[in-house]
Amino acid sequence: MNIVRRRIVTTLVALSAGLGAGCQSIQTTQAGAVGVSREQTMLVSSQEIEAASAKQYQQVIAEAAAKRALNRDPGQVRRVRAIAARLTPQTGVFRADALRWNWEVNVIESNELNAWCMAGGKIAFYSGLIERLNLSDDEIAAVMGHEIAHALREHARERVSRSMATGLGVSIAGALLGVGQVGNDLMGQVAKVTFELPNSRLHETEADRIGVELAARAGYDPRAAVGLWQKMEQVGGGQPPQWLSTHPSHDTRQQDLARYAAKVMPLYLAARARR
Repeated sequence: MNIVRRRIVTTLVALSAGLGAGCQSIQTTQAGAVGVSREQTMLVSSQEIEAASAKQYQQVIAEAAAKRALNRDPGQVRRVRAIAARLTPQTGVFRADALRWNWEVNVIESNELNAWCMAGGKIAFYSGLIERLNLSDDEIAAVMGHEIAHALREHARERVSRSMATGLGVSIAGALLGVGQVGNDLMGQVAKVTFELPNSRLHETEADRIGVELAARAGYDPRAAVGLWQKMEQVGGGQPPQWLSTHPSHDTRQQDLARYAAKVMPLYLAARARR
């Protein structure tokens, strides 16, 4: 067994060295007033992720159009795009290149409580989120700011990179141990719980904090993020909707949102004074 273990360690060290050659430790955004500052390890380029995201986005939009579920309510679409038009210019505070992204904003007719922003600024808002929660403009801005923040921080790229690294490591270890498919699946689940879920919660916290700053700088009340969470909690019967299932606990999240909303209130007041 000691020989097998030595082989595993030697192989994984070699794997790490190989991955390191194409690996980058980068800071994807400026810290902003909320102070989000953390280096991220990337194994795949932003260009590759953005290209894949653009293709996936077009597929989703095409499918929605085929079902006649794309941008069905012109007034709702104008409202969502007007809010996006105020938020996206604020992204330059966190990264200048985001101002040059080919931003797209569409509303999908669906009862789901859902919204997302893919890499490169590809936004989708679901009508059910707006209608079932009766969202105000400030609350729509809170959701959109949060989703835009994921794209700014390149969280998708980071998660893909982590999956690549842990997946390759687990695959080689499994092959050397001869544990078979069942063992590999179990080891994969352990790797996922260990490496992905805690960081996913970290990603959500980063997105919350950057999101309230984006909203504030655009002249939307950052405190609406707290009320938004309370609405979602009520609709979920005490549990968050599925799309928020990896977020921090209710109390922790609301306290953090309230703290950072207070921190960016001067930005909100200044933005309101200019309007």
